[in-house]
Amino acid sequence: MKTANLVENPSSILVVITRRIGDVLLTTPMIRSLRLAWPKARIDALVFAGTEGVLAANPDLNQVITVPERPTLRQHLRLLLRLWRSYDLALSMMPSDRPTFYAIIAGKHRVGFIFAGGKHLWKKWLLSQSAQFDNINTHTVLMNLKLADLLGVRRCHEVVAAWHAEDKAAVRKVLPFDPEAQAYAVLHVYPMYAYKAWRSEAWEELAQWLNGQGMRVVLTGGKSADEVAYVRRLMGLLPSNTVDVAGKLNLAGVAYLLSKARAYVGPDTVVTHLAAASGTPTVALFGPSNPVKWGPWPKGYDEDRNPYKMRGTQQVNNVVLLQGSGDCVPCMEEGCERHIASLSDCLQNLPASSVINELCKLLNIKH
Repeated sequence: MKTANLVENPSSILVVITRRIGDVLLTTPMIRSLRLAWPKARIDALVFAGTEGVLAANPDLNQVITVPERPTLRQHLRLLLRLWRSYDLALSMMPSDRPTFYAIIAGKHRVGFIFAGGKHLWKKWLLSQSAQFDNINTHTVLMNLKLADLLGVRRCHEVVAAWHAEDKAAVRKVLPFDPEAQAYAVLHVYPMYAYKAWRSEAWEELAQWLNGQGMRVVLTGGKSADEVAYVRRLMGLLPSNTVDVAGKLNLAGVAYLLSKARAYVGPDTVVTHLAAASGTPTVALFGPSNPVKWGPWPKGYDEDRNPYKMRGTQQVNNVVLLQGSGDCVPCMEEGCERHIASLSDCLQNLPASSVINELCKLLNIKH
């Protein structure tokens, strides 16, 4: 681990997290740690275009800068000129080449992660401080907070789910009921990748049970054509009072919707992380994904150890991580056929009764 003297009171900080949207959300504890340490600093985030929505209402940031995942040469040069030594401190939250390069370009003092191995030594040489990256046995939140340790900053473990007044108003506009008066449960039924998906018949059984418990069902989803179409098809199987808000809310609006829900069920996706962060009783459906690294961070959990073990169904605070069965679980592969369009038997065979049993425990319902 390389160390260097850090400017005592940086006036400008850049956090680089050019990765998927879940990675961006799980960087918010590190961002809050920086904000609490240096309340007067300008703190910006650099993310891929399309992931910025999860930070749109974040109160700890001054600005969110976006870059296309595959920028043109002109776009890249323009960004590099904009970044060049513009920040007293820059942090790369990923060990890969591109975010590390952005941090090196942007920061007078540069902190980031590196993989073990000789081919990554250039990062260690060019970063002012570095920490070795563990991609298997350390939760993403705790991994990110290792940079707080390097900087001598006190750790804050809170994943930040935030919204503005207009996001709250947008939720009230799309719901046919008052979210503060009507009991409802939120289901996120369509993950980005098929290997994280549950069966439509199981969602149907769960929705019928929730409705029988007096909880109206609300379906969330993104704006992609495939996702909207799947949700609409599923609506035909669900109770007639089910509400479809897929594609109608931004992530800040979804965060507010989740905060008022009595319960949430969803797969390994960013909405599940938002539900956990909002304090909503959450059942997270896990199959091939690594729960040690990607389990939803429970509200109020502030220990410096992983919330979850590698195997088994587990409850921590407001979250039940419900893992599918099988000796191969978690395989950490992209489905049983090893590609993102394939399904995972461990999730496909997960019965709705298992989810219902865990909800009963979370909500103190006799079953």
